[in-house]
Amino acid sequence: MIGLAAAEAVKSTSAWDQPGTLGFLVVFGMAVILYFVFRSLARQLRKVNEAARAEAAQAESAEGKSAADNQLNGNGVSAR
Repeated sequence: MIGLAAAEAVKSTSAWDQPGTLGFLVVFGMAVILYFVFRSLARQLRKVNEAARAEAAQAESAEGKSAADNQLNGNGVSAR
């Protein structure tokens, strides 16, 4: 039985019947897909980072404005 399967494998001359070709194509296909996935991920992370920086700057300016208002009113306590 094993000898028959080995004889069949030796007779095959097609490139698709060999595991090296198919394995290479699978790995290459996954690499191409992962390239696009990681590129998209980097773009999304950049958007999140920019939004977080804008939010922090807005909170900082609002906090600075409320502290300035408290100093003008003579209060040492914030209005929060």
